[in-house]
Amino acid sequence: MHVESVISAVGSAVDVVGVAVIVVGAAAASWIALTAIRSRSGAPVYATYRRNLGRSILLGLEFLVAADIIKTVAVTPTFESVGVLALIVLIRTFLSWSLQLEISGRWPWQGSVHPGEAASESPVS
Repeated sequence: MHVESVISAVGSAVDVVGVAVIVVGAAAASWIALTAIRSRSGAPVYATYRRNLGRSILLGLEFLVAADIIKTVAVTPTFESVGVLALIVLIRTFLSWSLQLEISGRWPWQGSVHPGEAASESPVS
């Protein structure tokens, strides 16, 4: 077995893990939301559902980016494939940042909410 085929298989496995994380996370977020709706007799669960779903998508995107890097850099390191990889990583990074902003109300580089600051305030500017 050649090194390239092993690395390609590892990249494909990481791809599958990324998709599985998104699918399982979406199912888990849906299950949590459904049980919350049943237990609270219809109380709003949208924000929690959206946050849980966004977290699973973020984690899945991280795996998918890692798989693209593995497959592109290790298997086909041409200028064209590296350029395509850069574009894919740029788009997925933008998606990750957007999701992080939607989930926490803060940009990733802003850190966590400080003790004296209300969590509902959105200091994004």
